[in-house]
Amino acid sequence: MKFLKKYWWLLLLLILALGIGGFYVWASDASGPMPEALAALESDELVTVETEPWLIFTPTGVTPTTGFIFYPGGKVDYRSYAPQARDIAEAGYLVVIPEMPLNLAVFDANAADDIIAAYPDIENWAIGGHSLGGSMAAKYVYDNPDAVDGLVLWASYPASNNSLAQSTLPTTSIWGTEDGGVDGIVASPPLMPANTIWVEIEGGNHAQFGWYGPQAGDNPATISREEQQAQTVAATVELLAQLDSQ
Repeated sequence: MKFLKKYWWLLLLLILALGIGGFYVWASDASGPMPEALAALESDELVTVETEPWLIFTPTGVTPTTGFIFYPGGKVDYRSYAPQARDIAEAGYLVVIPEMPLNLAVFDANAADDIIAAYPDIENWAIGGHSLGGSMAAKYVYDNPDAVDGLVLWASYPASNNSLAQSTLPTTSIWGTEDGGVDGIVASPPLMPANTIWVEIEGGNHAQFGWYGPQAGDNPATISREEQQAQTVAATVELLAQLDSQ
């Protein structure tokens, strides 16, 4: 008992260290990428892929004027979105995916600042993300209303304290009917711009927005990953094309 009274601060530090260590292990245990995602990281005649300082997908033979910054989902390896990024780049757009600290976009919601600064020739920027990444992309828009020209959310919505209800930013929200978190998405319109385009993917779930395998709390999809992502890419490119024509 005397030992505890004398060294209580050491015990407190030990408990704190164990807590931080446990969180680090938990956050570092990211899902993915699946082999299909790794294969999409190779450059070819259509898309040039760079892996530093971010994942950068640039269409070859084209000088893009519109770019898309994508924040990965929570505890998901950022490479898990490479196939979709490649498809969007093939359509003529620059796509940049930053790696998030501890695989959690909440620790670097302003990652877009450095990306935008690195590409002064890009005239139009859209930002987006999947799940937690989408919420942090929405936070970036909330905190920097004039920094980007469009927002694309994949299975995501803003936090209540980052409401975009008063914004007129071109916005697209894409979601799957079998998503384990569908109730939150369905309830999110009051937090979104009135001009939001809602894209419902019948049979899509949460995990099939990426290439990282199944996810706890999700529901089984009734369509293939390829079909879900084809619809996702098409809706995303539609918003980018809208910005490109301004």
